[in-house]
Amino acid sequence: MEILCSQISERLNNRRFTVAGNTNGLSGAGTVFHYHVEDDAIWGTYQGGRIRMGNQVGRVTGTDTIELLYHCLTTDGEILAGWSRGTVGVDHAGRTTLSFVWGWLSGATGGGESSYIELAA
Repeated sequence: MEILCSQISERLNNRRFTVAGNTNGLSGAGTVFHYHVEDDAIWGTYQGGRIRMGNQVGRVTGTDTIELLYHCLTTDGEILAGWSRGTVGVDHAGRTTLSFVWGWLSGATGGGESSYIELAA
């Protein structure tokens, strides 16, 4: 598992991401996700757009897969929580990509799919 975690860590640790596609979700243009990785543990923050503040916690589950729990406070004062399972990839320009299947656990119903792209350093 150590080698698997180091590959994910190289792609996620201390990197920022923005939404590439999220038709059913709350995050959108202006939402920035900032991830940290230590061994198989992942955590991060997100804010912007309709998200006043949010947090994530999760773990590495495979060579290119992760799972996360997240919660946020929206700009409308709503508190929401959910889950996601994601794949970490690389685009043609060498930027890290994230693709998730997700669902709400509290504050909303439903779910969907979303994708994210690494912001330039």
